[in-house]
Amino acid sequence: MCGLDDMDEFAQRRGDVSRRHFGALALGAGVVAALPRLANAMDTKGADVEITTPDGTCDAYFVHPAKGKYPGVLIWPDIFGLRPAFKDMATRLAESGYSVLVINPFYRIKKAPTAPEHPDFNDPSTRDSLMKLMQSLTPDTAGTDAKAFVAFIDAQPAVDKKRKIGTTGYCMGGPFVFRTAAAFPNRIGAGATFHGGGLVTDKPDSPHLLIPQMKAHFLIAIAENDDQKQPEAKNVLRDSFAKANLPAEIEVYAGAQHGWCPPDSAVYNQIQAEKAWSRLLVLFSSSLA
Repeated sequence: MCGLDDMDEFAQRRGDVSRRHFGALALGAGVVAALPRLANAMDTKGADVEITTPDGTCDAYFVHPAKGKYPGVLIWPDIFGLRPAFKDMATRLAESGYSVLVINPFYRIKKAPTAPEHPDFNDPSTRDSLMKLMQSLTPDTAGTDAKAFVAFIDAQPAVDKKRKIGTTGYCMGGPFVFRTAAAFPNRIGAGATFHGGGLVTDKPDSPHLLIPQMKAHFLIAIAENDDQKQPEAKNVLRDSFAKANLPAEIEVYAGAQHGWCPPDSAVYNQIQAEKAWSRLLVLFSSSLA
């Protein structure tokens, strides 16, 4: 579990992430859940890649159907960073007909893996290390990275540039989805956040204030315990998207705890994770034209 005092202190200094959204941060200590395989899954090709940015070289993973061109997708991971579970999720998305890039958000400090196996937030050294990584990310780094990552996606032969890009974010990755969609309104056609942290804050750089700059359609999947701690957030988001005349599916997932989507999470909820995944596929199918 995440140290709540640390998250309170961090939330006072950063508008993007709040302790309210880190109530169940931990990776499972047991066997990682196997993601269901699609009956009509496409054959895919995946490889570790490196992306040059103004701040260094980002290590990442790019996976796509073995043949043809498909819409690009950018995945922003949670605080535990680029790891096998997110490569599996990217591969599963590629099997549905997308060319997917999942990145190491902490490349400025270290290459993946950036978290120990089965990290425990009750361990002070582990907690401090992960918090230091998260604190290195700002709205400015998000802008720098989004520009480099979108350019990388558009340069890939497996990407159909005639179709919009989708972007997804988990936990701390949620705000980066908003910032990417706002920075590239004519390129990002769909955004999805899963147990996204700090989407609505009282800071002048709150991600929700960027909604008027977007053109993307959205899916926002909220954990039940996150909603209990910040019940007004969903209404602020609904109002903001409505005023911008942008379609947005905003739902609280009953029984789901913060962090429920990645299959290596200690609070992985397969039923609700599969529901969120199915809604993501509907969003991408309808919005990445």
